[in-house]
Amino acid sequence: MKITAKEQSEFLCLIEEFTDNKLVLQMKNFIQHGNISTYEHCMKVAEISFSLNRKYKLKADEKVLVTSCLLHDFYLYDWHEKSDSHKLHGFTHPSVAAKNAEMYFGIKGKTKRCISTHMWPLTITKIPTSREGWILCAVDKYCALTEVFNKKGGDSDVYQ
Repeated sequence: MKITAKEQSEFLCLIEEFTDNKLVLQMKNFIQHGNISTYEHCMKVAEISFSLNRKYKLKADEKVLVTSCLLHDFYLYDWHEKSDSHKLHGFTHPSVAAKNAEMYFGIKGKTKRCISTHMWPLTITKIPTSREGWILCAVDKYCALTEVFNKKGGDSDVYQ
C-alpha cells in the first residue's frame, strides 16, 4: 500500500525516537520469516497499519498504532535457534516484547496491551481490546503470510 511523501514524513516523525536506537536496530540481525529481518517486518507492519488507518479512516491513535507495530516483535533473540528460553516462541514472544518495550522505552497502557495481544488467536486468552490492537493483529498476520509464501526472498516488493 503506497503512501504519499507527506504521509511518509508524518509516519517517520511518529517513529523517529526508535529508528536510531541501538536496541531497535539489533532487530536487523534476526530473521523473522524467509529473508526478512525482524526490523524490516516490524517497519512494514507499522507502515501498512498507518496507511490502512488513514485510507479507511479507522480513527486509531496513530502514535499508539505505529509504536506498538514497530515494537511488537522486540524480543531480541533468534527464534530459529533451539533454546529452552524460547521454545514456545509463538506463545511467549508477545509478553517478552511488551516487557522489553516497557523496560527500554517506558511503554505502558494501550500500547503495551497491543504488543502483548498481537498473536491472537494463537494466544487464545490474550485478545486485542482496542482498534489499534486489532489493526496490529491483522496486519501482522498479513505480513507474516506474505513473507512466508513470498518466492522472491527479501525483495523490496514482497508486500506489493
